[in-house]
Amino acid sequence: MLRCINFLEEPSEGEIEIGDLKIPAGAKGKEHQALVHQARLLTGMVFQDFNLFPHYTVLENVMRPPIIVKRMDAARAREIAEMNLDRVGMLFKKDEYPSRISGGQKQRVAIARALAMEPRVMLFDEPTSALDPELIGEVLNVMKKLAKDGMTMLVVTHEMGFAREVADRVLVMADGELIEDGKPEQIFNAPKDPRTEALIVRYRTGGN
Repeated sequence: MLRCINFLEEPSEGEIEIGDLKIPAGAKGKEHQALVHQARLLTGMVFQDFNLFPHYTVLENVMRPPIIVKRMDAARAREIAEMNLDRVGMLFKKDEYPSRISGGQKQRVAIARALAMEPRVMLFDEPTSALDPELIGEVLNVMKKLAKDGMTMLVVTHEMGFAREVADRVLVMADGELIEDGKPEQIFNAPKDPRTEALIVRYRTGGN
C-alpha cells in the first residue's frame, strides 16, 4: 500500500489522494508522470532496510535528495540536512559512512533523509524489523517525537504497543484487504473481526 501511495508500484484501480492532490490509477503520459512527481515530493519514504548510499557520508546521504530532486543549492541542502540530523540525534555522526554506524543509527539517518524533503506525510515500511531488539527503542522514540510535533505518518508495523500508544487511527489488513479501521482503544479493546482479535491476543500474551 505504501509503495502504491508514492507510485513505486502502480496501483491497478482507484485513486491516490494526498491532501488536494488526486491521481487516478492506471493513467499514463506526461501529465500522469508530473502528478506522480508531485506525489513523491509530498511523501517521505523510510524503508525497513535503510537504503542508505554506502559511498556517501551520513550528511551527504541526507543532502542528496533535495539537491537532485528539488535542485536545491548545496549550501541550503546542507543547512536542512544538518537541521534534520540534529532532529533525530545524529548530527554528531554526520561525517561517518553508513558502514561505521549501527542499524538504529542508520534508520535515524534514513528518517532525517526523508524529512529533508519537507514532506506532507511520512511513509514508514516496517522501520524496526531489521533492527536488533535493543536498537528498536531509539527509532521508535524518534517517531514518537515526530508524532508529537504534528507530522502525519503512515506506519506499517508489527510493534503493537507503539501503534496503541502513538496512533490516532489503526487499520488492520489481512490477505490484501482492510478488515478493521478505528481508534486504538476500539481496535485493542473491542476488535470486530476475529482475525484482529487473534492478533491482539497474541500481542497481549507476548506471541508473534
